[in-house]
Amino acid sequence: MHLHHDSDEIAWVLEGEFTFEIGEKVTTGGPGTCAFLPRNVPHAWKNSGDQPGRVVFLYTPAGAGRFVEEMLERPPEGDLKKRLEESGWEVLGSNPL
Repeated sequence: MHLHHDSDEIAWVLEGEFTFEIGEKVTTGGPGTCAFLPRNVPHAWKNSGDQPGRVVFLYTPAGAGRFVEEMLERPPEGDLKKRLEESGWEVLGSNPL
């Protein structure tokens, strides 16, 4: 469970089935499902299908996506929480899904 202070997030399911918890609402959907995760609203997601899935995540503005890019370029070492916070993320706890 986390949130983004500076970016809204959009998740578009391409394959498989995913469950999203956005605030207090839980929804599940397959290909074509689009979930809007507004900034400062706690959210979590998971692959809830029985097969691997694919989702496109978009951040606007793109600040929160900076963390994802950095993770691909430079795997985590040291203070992961600090790296998240620098990109506007706040981890609130474990994934409730």
